[in-house]
Amino acid sequence: MNHTEICLPRKLTNQLLHLAQLSPDQEVCGLVAADSNGIPTSCYPISNSASTPSNRFQLDPSQQIAAMKQIRDKQQSLFAIYHSHPTAPAVPSATDIEQASYPDAVHLIISLNTKGVLELRAFRIAEQQVTELGLSLVEI
Repeated sequence: MNHTEICLPRKLTNQLLHLAQLSPDQEVCGLVAADSNGIPTSCYPISNSASTPSNRFQLDPSQQIAAMKQIRDKQQSLFAIYHSHPTAPAVPSATDIEQASYPDAVHLIISLNTKGVLELRAFRIAEQQVTELGLSLVEI
């Protein structure tokens, strides 16, 4: 993929950061959908069904299916998968890389391990290869 920078609406970014802050001891996760112009517009929080949610995430399968149906019904497309790292940096873990199964989706990672300042970073993960993407906040 040749996209090296993505634009996120400030309102959506604030929503993602807020969701991470609501569960500071567990990884939060979900999907971000884009409108027909490819602009990310909607957040779909999904329960973390991992056996150790403090350091892993697994999208609840039934909620993921329901969210994907809502995305299709609204004529949106999957833009990103997001999750938080309560005590680790905002970089993909070995497990994140190993389990990444949507190569066209951006992976947004929020770190709460930054002494009061939340960190949000974006990555493309395809075939076990990780590429960091630049992030720009935009007003919509």
